[in-house]
Amino acid sequence: MLVQFLFYAFAAVLLGSAFGVITSRNPVHSALYLVLAFFTSAGLWLLIEAEFLAIVLVLVYVGAVMVLFLFVVMMLDINAEEVRKGFTRYAWLGWLTVLAVAFEIVGVVVVRRMGVDVTRVPVPVAADHSNTADLGAVLYTRYVYPFELAAVLLLVAIVAAIVLTMRKRKGLKLQDINAQVATQARDRVRIIKMAAERRE
Repeated sequence: MLVQFLFYAFAAVLLGSAFGVITSRNPVHSALYLVLAFFTSAGLWLLIEAEFLAIVLVLVYVGAVMVLFLFVVMMLDINAEEVRKGFTRYAWLGWLTVLAVAFEIVGVVVVRRMGVDVTRVPVPVAADHSNTADLGAVLYTRYVYPFELAAVLLLVAIVAAIVLTMRKRKGLKLQDINAQVATQARDRVRIIKMAAERRE
């Protein structure tokens, strides 16, 4: 009973925060709603005894990726008015995503009617069982290539974020490393000899 109550509570908060991500007018508020969504998702992982995935979701996504998102949003200086004007331009993509998600939900319901119980409660494991070891054994043997590919994609995303922040903007001051290294004292300091003056 308690597990069901927690599930519905986490699910309600998750849906509300996800709705806040897409409806918030401030990009920083959207990122904070996404942080709340990650926390509630971690709670759902805990309910099915996937502790490793829950803590990774909090540490990696909330502690690292979301901080990166916030820095990118702040450094890009996004013009919210222009974003709102172009909202209807990509509305068709949003509707396609909604239809894809609805198709997946209907597919789950159909599969359940075919005799596969997708809502079956997982079998309890022993207290000393390590799902981290099981996950690592599968991840680094059967799915090692997709895992490495995901790492490369994350690296490309980080480099792309850095490139976007280093673009030329009006009033932006950049360092010229070559000019700084080649600087000499006589180029920076000028010594003027003046006769001494005595004030009475």
